[in-house]
Amino acid sequence: VQLQASGGGLVQAGESLRLSCVASGSISSIPLMDWNRQGPGKQREFVASFTSAGVPRYAGFTEGRFTISRDKTGNSVYLQMNNLKPEDTGNYYCDAEIILDDGTRSLYSGRGTLVTVSS
Repeated sequence: VQLQASGGGLVQAGESLRLSCVASGSISSIPLMDWNRQGPGKQREFVASFTSAGVPRYAGFTEGRFTISRDKTGNSVYLQMNNLKPEDTGNYYCDAEIILDDGTRSLYSGRGTLVTVSS
């Protein structure tokens, strides 16, 4: 199983980015996909999650600026980030709870995509 995140980049404060993450492999279903981030000198923190039942959850600091969504296949998750702030700078990681074709349920984490917001 692989989780491939993309969409990071360098933007100015107030601008937007859309992150994408695609899961691939012998996947039966993905009950949960989420985004976490780690800023410079900071611990990794939760950003947002989206269950296969269509329930989103957000960290307080997103303040309505971020929207998480999944595609109809359920294998991709997106994070629309608007009105970005310098404190949003960091590596953004996609994690997923995945059930494989053999019934095994595990948590997977992909490589991050770097978001840099300049003031």
